Amino acid sequence: METSWGSAALRMTVLGHPRSWSCQWLPLLLLLLLLLLGTGREPGVEGVTHYKAGDPVILYVNKVGPYHNPQETYHYYQLPVCSPEKIRHKSLSLGEVLDGDRMAESLYEIRFRENVEKRILCHMQLSPAQVEQLRQAIEELYYFEFVVDDLPIRGFVGYMEESGFLPHSHKIGLWTHLDFHLEFHGDRIIFANVSVRDVKPHSLDGLRPDEFLGLTHTYSVRWSETSVERRSDRRRGDDGGFFPRTLEIHWLSIINSMVLVFLLVGFVAVILMRVLRNDLARYNLDEETTSGGSGDDFDQGDNGWKIIHTDVFRFPPYRGLLCAVLGVGAQFLALGTGIIVMALLGMFNVHRHGAINSAAILLYALTCCISGYVSSHFYRQIGGERWVWNIILTTSLFSVPFFLTWSVVNSVHWANGSTQALPATTILLLLTVWLLVGFPLTVIGGIFGKNNASPFDAPCRTKNIAREIPPQPWYKSTLVHMTVGGFLPFSAISVELYYIFATVWGREQYTLYGILFFVFAILLSVGACISIALTYFQLSGEDYRWWWRSVLSVGSTGLFIFFYSVFYYARRSNMSGAVQTVEFFGYSLLTGYVFFLMLGTISFFSSLKFIRYIYVNLKMD
Repeated sequence: METSWGSAALRMTVLGHPRSWSCQWLPLLLLLLLLLLGTGREPGVEGVTHYKAGDPVILYVNKVGPYHNPQETYHYYQLPVCSPEKIRHKSLSLGEVLDGDRMAESLYEIRFRENVEKRILCHMQLSPAQVEQLRQAIEELYYFEFVVDDLPIRGFVGYMEESGFLPHSHKIGLWTHLDFHLEFHGDRIIFANVSVRDVKPHSLDGLRPDEFLGLTHTYSVRWSETSVERRSDRRRGDDGGFFPRTLEIHWLSIINSMVLVFLLVGFVAVILMRVLRNDLARYNLDEETTSGGSGDDFDQGDNGWKIIHTDVFRFPPYRGLLCAVLGVGAQFLALGTGIIVMALLGMFNVHRHGAINSAAILLYALTCCISGYVSSHFYRQIGGERWVWNIILTTSLFSVPFFLTWSVVNSVHWANGSTQALPATTILLLLTVWLLVGFPLTVIGGIFGKNNASPFDAPCRTKNIAREIPPQPWYKSTLVHMTVGGFLPFSAISVELYYIFATVWGREQYTLYGILFFVFAILLSVGACISIALTYFQLSGEDYRWWWRSVLSVGSTGLFIFFYSVFYYARRSNMSGAVQTVEFFGYSLLTGYVFFLMLGTISFFSSLKFIRYIYVNLKMD
């Protein structure tokens, strides 16, 4: 299927060579903004058409799929239904294609403000194989989606009734008549819905295995005037309620999260600071009483975090990988904040995910400069020399796992004929965005970060020979720190996480972006507080290997989120089948990985700030 934006992307790549580098990048970025945001209109919000009485209203058929598998969708004409001899598809935006839309013109003839009573759509003669295909679709609760003037209308393909144990009854019927209800105000369509309330289904039971089935599909159209002037003014739930519309505000979740945050912040601010004050007073007093002694006697009789002051700023192994993690984590922090802020500002409609997908792609490409800058800047600060390799590692740290996961998921969709499989033009456009925007911005950010890097400026000198680390008790092990550091931030968002999963992997509609922003801030605050506390306990045990430990301790929240996704799939959802399962677990792994990067970054920089603070306030020769 060729789409208008796909053709535009191809035309972009064959334009004549510009006269300067700046002249090339400015129109390119503007075109990408138009492609990714300007064309990402949402059904029912923009693109309202004005009609005159009797004007034709085009009804597009879109997709079908199991009700409980949101990401498993197929083209409507893949079912044995009434279809034109030549199928003509509608040009789609990037957001619509990413959402699995594949709109095509239908045989329904609808004219503005003209009622129709039981008009014949087509006559069909179904083979036994086609009847069996319809029967399986009905048993799997397939729904269809049509689009009228950018308004989605949905209904079930058929009717299934199962009752009793003894005797057991199993009835399957196909809806062969549809009633379309459309409301208008002036010359605009405000609302559209489809109903089978007063229709009897055509039974598919009792057919012989070799019997052909003759069907006649009909439809009716009823117009009514409404006082509602804009589509957005309709009360939620007035559109028939085929999908749940919105989630209720969950105050218990918010109160639970607030209590946890206050307890953690109070723990760090009161208890930990009091312990630190006592430590600093004792260490500085010991320093004054032993100031007349030799420098070699400095460590005699000391214990705790003071004794490792000559090793605490010893640079860690795999510093290039550490900096890449911090850079990509900072990028996703900016990306997540940007998406939530855009939603709060009402920059895209929240009833479908197409615009959010488009905005996420654009923001990911534009924030690549942040990952390059943070990674290269810190890499140069801690003495890294292979900055080119560091930039390559940074740009590959997320893009490579994402590409591998997407390749598997897209291949499964493609093998099963799902509309979620991206066409070649979409893949080309996304690859172009990454090659011409994302990767160059990573390199540019890396160059600026390298050139603007100042010395690390550690408050303590680091000795050439590393100090031996004493044996640590089991409760100070990495595994225990990861368990505690991952579980507490996860518990702060666990209730909210259900609503997010129900939105992404279910049929609910999430509109509470103010609460989401608040919970996101809670998550970052809890992660920072837990990181500081665990780092202090580690240093108190004279273990100075805090660099990677601080990333892993709170970053392990991503592992808890993946475990929750397994629980959600098994206990909270009705999803099934290879297509839905592969997509769910593939992208759940990526989600946990993203949270690992984000929270690991917050944890590391919080620990670094805390360690600098305590050692700056420690009196030393």
